[in-house]
Amino acid sequence: MPIVNSLNAAAEEVAGWRRHLHRHPELGYAVEGTAAYVADKLTAFGVDAVATGIGRTGVVGVIHGRAPGRTIALRADMDALPILETSGKDWASEVPGRMHACGHDGHTAMLLAAARHLAETRNFAGTAVLVFQPAEEAGGGAKAMIDDGLMTRFGVDAVYGMHNAPGIPVGRFALRSGAFLASCDTITIDLEGVGGHAATPHLCCDTVLAGAAIVQAVQHIVSRTIDPIASAVISITCFNAGFTDNVIPQTGRLVGTVRTLSPAVRDHVEARLRQVIETTAAAYGVKAVLDYNREYPVLVNHEREAGFAAEVARDVAGADAVNTAMPPELGSEDFAFMLEERPGAFIFVGNGNTAGLHHPAYDFDDAAIPYGASYWVRLVERALPA
Repeated sequence: MPIVNSLNAAAEEVAGWRRHLHRHPELGYAVEGTAAYVADKLTAFGVDAVATGIGRTGVVGVIHGRAPGRTIALRADMDALPILETSGKDWASEVPGRMHACGHDGHTAMLLAAARHLAETRNFAGTAVLVFQPAEEAGGGAKAMIDDGLMTRFGVDAVYGMHNAPGIPVGRFALRSGAFLASCDTITIDLEGVGGHAATPHLCCDTVLAGAAIVQAVQHIVSRTIDPIASAVISITCFNAGFTDNVIPQTGRLVGTVRTLSPAVRDHVEARLRQVIETTAAAYGVKAVLDYNREYPVLVNHEREAGFAAEVARDVAGADAVNTAMPPELGSEDFAFMLEERPGAFIFVGNGNTAGLHHPAYDFDDAAIPYGASYWVRLVERALPA
């Protein structure tokens, strides 16, 4: 069962939907225009129910098959990024400082295309729940929808997600069973020392010196306290202290991110960060307070569902076009919350040789639309055979 013929024929139309969304990017939970566009499309397609305001601005469409059965949820994200677009496309963002730099416009369009086909054919027994989620990039929209009853209200038995992947050729898929994407935690380190004149450092406790030492000291946590076979990243990405050349600042702040691929390593890194930061700062007479914020968990594909997703992808793209041993990546995805609630799997669909995700010149490759939409349709039809 290759690409669905009707989806291939409708590819240009669906690309038009995608380009409309690309011109009008919205951020976080403030995706009211996108959500309304999605809800209007679903209603026009004749789905059985459309629910709005799930997780603040999420949209859920429900399509019943020809007979009762299990319920499968398919998820797409809708939000954009605060980036000034430089793609030069005719459909480039019309909102300065915002763009779809992660392809969520493509994700939304592909799931809409699948929704129309499923509503027209209903060649399955059970229920397809189409989840259009806000705030994937920041804000944990997946968790907000779960907390708003997504899984229980719609009786979800399994859940599947998909993301485009630059660098993987169009027409190919990639995934792995087990840990696939990293947890994402943010760290904020507030420093307080004794400020004073830069000419009298002996009378001060220098937050700049202490902060610089902390930036270096935390790196040994990964290189010397974690099994080299395991994975972790600690990146300090922001250092603010002082305002002029002749004052040693009283306070400072460091901000960064932590990525890990297992809960045990995550716990270890947090504990060691607290110890290293406090003791390093104390060596310079400075007080340090760490705010460690756990944002997204490790995304773990369930073994059976990952195998099933690979089978569906092979049906669509061919046996040689699916990589089931994709190395884990230290990027993060809040779809991980959904996989903590229900069995399921997350898969990459190739976006070809484009700029990378979150790059100002990035654009979703519309040639991927028939592959992604067909994957969704075949997944429902195979998971819920009529």
